[in-house]
Amino acid sequence: MPFPEKIAPGTIYEVNIRQHTPEGTINAFIKDLPRLQNLGVQMLWIMPVQPIGIENRKGTLGSYYAVRDYTAVNEEFGTLQDFNNLVDNAHDLGLFVILDWVPNHTAWDHPWTKTHPEYYARDSLGNITYEADWTDIALLDHTNPATRTAMIEAMKFWVDSTAIDGFRCDHAGHDIPLYFWEEATAALDSIRDLFWLAEWDEARMHLEFDASYAWGLMHLTNEVAKGKANADSLHHWIMSDLHQYGQKAFRMTIITNHDENAWQGTVFERYGESHQTFATFIFTAYGIPMLYSGQEAGLDKRLRFFAKDTIDWSDPQGLQPFYQKLIALKAANPALWAGEYGAMPERINDDPDIYGFKRVKGDNTVIGILNFSGEPQELHLTDTSVAGKFTDYFTGQEHELSAGQPLEMEPWEYWFFVGK
Repeated sequence: MPFPEKIAPGTIYEVNIRQHTPEGTINAFIKDLPRLQNLGVQMLWIMPVQPIGIENRKGTLGSYYAVRDYTAVNEEFGTLQDFNNLVDNAHDLGLFVILDWVPNHTAWDHPWTKTHPEYYARDSLGNITYEADWTDIALLDHTNPATRTAMIEAMKFWVDSTAIDGFRCDHAGHDIPLYFWEEATAALDSIRDLFWLAEWDEARMHLEFDASYAWGLMHLTNEVAKGKANADSLHHWIMSDLHQYGQKAFRMTIITNHDENAWQGTVFERYGESHQTFATFIFTAYGIPMLYSGQEAGLDKRLRFFAKDTIDWSDPQGLQPFYQKLIALKAANPALWAGEYGAMPERINDDPDIYGFKRVKGDNTVIGILNFSGEPQELHLTDTSVAGKFTDYFTGQEHELSAGQPLEMEPWEYWFFVGK
């Protein structure tokens, strides 16, 4: 079975090596693999493990995304052998591993700035430039064929030297022409079958990538949580996205990641008491879901981006069983799988603040009903095919759905039903 089909039932898990353990090393993270397997995630996305630039470094430890050497491992994290051990151990547990790749820029002390300055973009004065306020990085010029060749060779190093299953590509569409990705996928997929995830939200990326970020949906969920948008808004976004991307594209759905957590706030800051409602939504309504290190344990602080800031794994709200159930629900029901391997969501109600949907794949029918309001709401079904008695997957409580009988829903309440 090739990618992306292999990951269609799965959940992606973003690994922040620096913050995941007190040690902040690859070897320390390896010890957590059995727990992650038990949690049910299927693919690990490892944030960049390469050495971080020292020149113009931000903070004490710098940004993972200011790469000083594409073909080495950050000595603070461990060695290439340690990384290979991580991949091998993950594979033994049935987990896939993809590596975060930074093609858009390098650190200022990457050797290329001295040996191949022609690889870099220039400002109006002819100096190597950077982007926005990212003063710790030097921007690459991918219109230069030599830059593209060197970058592909660096990526090939990891495919040849390790058993990684693919790449999560940072800033994949910014200042990077699509023909670079045509060249990269052609060169690397010929070595073995790889999974390609683009940190970008544009349909053209799916000419070469298996998956892309549904950034727009995450931003919209933030607005819904604030009361500035509603369930109708979410429904219209999904329909518009399907219109633009089609059903084959894997659209990665999130409520947090390393950037959102560090710069915009925790899920509790942005969603408050509705965080589980939105988590249920991204796992069941559309796309392929992702969790960030610590999210499943109620990560309740903005992790510092440029310094050590270990995740608290005490799970004070007891959220791990909830996320374990979500992941298992996704995996067990083909209607919920990603892209063409799952089913399109169909709206079953007409209430502006409640999103009710069904997804049907063969003999697998699932029904989700979520109140996206901080107030009690009445559910009015418009689809008689879902009428009947159901047991909620999360609570075990029985509900009877009827097109002629409104049902009361508590603020932010969510129900999920499997089968009839």
